[in-house]
Amino acid sequence: MSDIGLVLGLLVTVTVIVGAARKLGIADPILLVLGGVVIALIPDLPHVELEPDLVFLLFLPPILYAAGYFTSIRDFKANLRPILLLSVGLVLFTIVVVAGTVVALDPEVPPAAAFALGAIVAPTDAAAATAIFRRLGVPRRVVTVLEGESLVNDATALVALNAAVTAAATGSFSVAESGFSFVVVAAGGIAIGVAAGWLVDQVLRRIDDPAIGIVLTLLVPAAIFLPAEQLGVSGVLAVVTAGLIAGRRSARAFTSAQRIEGVATWRVVLFVINGLVFILIGLQLPFVVEALGDGGGAGRYIGLGFAVSLAVIVARFVWIYPATYLPRILSASIRARDPAPSPRIVAVLGWSGMRGVVSLAAALSLPFDFPARDLILFLTFCVIVATLVVQGLTLPVVIRRLRIPTDQGEAAEEREARRLATEAAVARIATLRDEWPEHVPLVDQLEAQYEHRASHIEPDGGPRDEAERELLEHRIIRRAVIDAERDAVIALRDDGVIGDEILRRIERDLDLEELRLEA
Repeated sequence: MSDIGLVLGLLVTVTVIVGAARKLGIADPILLVLGGVVIALIPDLPHVELEPDLVFLLFLPPILYAAGYFTSIRDFKANLRPILLLSVGLVLFTIVVVAGTVVALDPEVPPAAAFALGAIVAPTDAAAATAIFRRLGVPRRVVTVLEGESLVNDATALVALNAAVTAAATGSFSVAESGFSFVVVAAGGIAIGVAAGWLVDQVLRRIDDPAIGIVLTLLVPAAIFLPAEQLGVSGVLAVVTAGLIAGRRSARAFTSAQRIEGVATWRVVLFVINGLVFILIGLQLPFVVEALGDGGGAGRYIGLGFAVSLAVIVARFVWIYPATYLPRILSASIRARDPAPSPRIVAVLGWSGMRGVVSLAAALSLPFDFPARDLILFLTFCVIVATLVVQGLTLPVVIRRLRIPTDQGEAAEEREARRLATEAAVARIATLRDEWPEHVPLVDQLEAQYEHRASHIEPDGGPRDEAERELLEHRIIRRAVIDAERDAVIALRDDGVIGDEILRRIERDLDLEELRLEA
């Protein structure tokens, strides 16, 4: 099969699998990993092997940038303590537990390789869990903590992975040096991300063409990641930080067309990346198993995969309960400010530690000569299958059995934001009547529309005038009202009244309404 035919075949496979997942109401990653298993069983598969550096550069930066972009900084800051306990403390704890498990069960595996495996499987992938949570109405704070954990733990794990790769190459490892290096690498990555985020914002503010702006956003993750890595700091944190800044400033930096078209484009890009990573590991799995040989038989490797998967799941529960309740026991101020959640909520968070595309991409990025690379790839796939399939398919049952309450807070927050935005629009309409006395009928029509909207009735589009000049003036008037709504919602976000997700929902409606003016 030609390379072009293979790529087309992979894209078709990804599309079919994701289409089936959404038809069945299953989170995409769950069916994708099962699809990878099925592909691995097909005989005479082509041997596909990507360069590790290419995997790291093409797959990880866009995923991390998008994760940062769509994160609500307000909610992230409000839940910073639990997020850091999970994304830093739990990651390091998981690395130690996994490395200890592997070395204890298979002393032939070098410690650096065991440590690398722990770093690869430590970060969670929130995509499957949050999709389930949103469908079942789990409290928003659970989703926020899980997404925040997934955003930061990638950086923690990948910095630790770099330390393991360096240790394997040099043959030496120092906890003190690694700890100091971690701080320097992390701080440097954040600094570069802040600078890059500001620069990208300044450039995109000066570009009106949606196509050019969108292409630039697609190039930005790799353009930030590569220089950061070459400077010896964390490219992961640089990309995540730049993504956070870009998401925060997108409401003012982008035009309506750039936002609408950009989100659609990025969804397609992430769709392809996530799907291809799972399918590519399926293509490589038979050759990985073959390279492992018969050392101990298939049962040995399967048993090791089961043990590592169990260690990952158990480590999360061992960590998450003390991390949740111990700070509140030790600190009265934390107890008063943030009452302890129900043990049922903590159990759901514990069962939501699924691994996914970041772990796969990290495993594929290991150098070809890295010790026990094939075993690491195999065990990584085992952990992903165990967590995504077993935990992912049973998570809805766990949520229902534990009777997790639904959260109406986000819906109420959105309704309040829409009400305040509508009030801002009505106030602006009152001033427009004096500014445009020759267009009083249009202003009256807009006033009626927004009164209907305030009563939860969707406004219609309104008539269009045939005269070009009058049409232009009508657009100016309508856009002034939309701008007033948008400014009001952005101010609510900036003041911490609403989160970025609520802003984007309302912003999308306003963007579509503004684009209709140009139709």
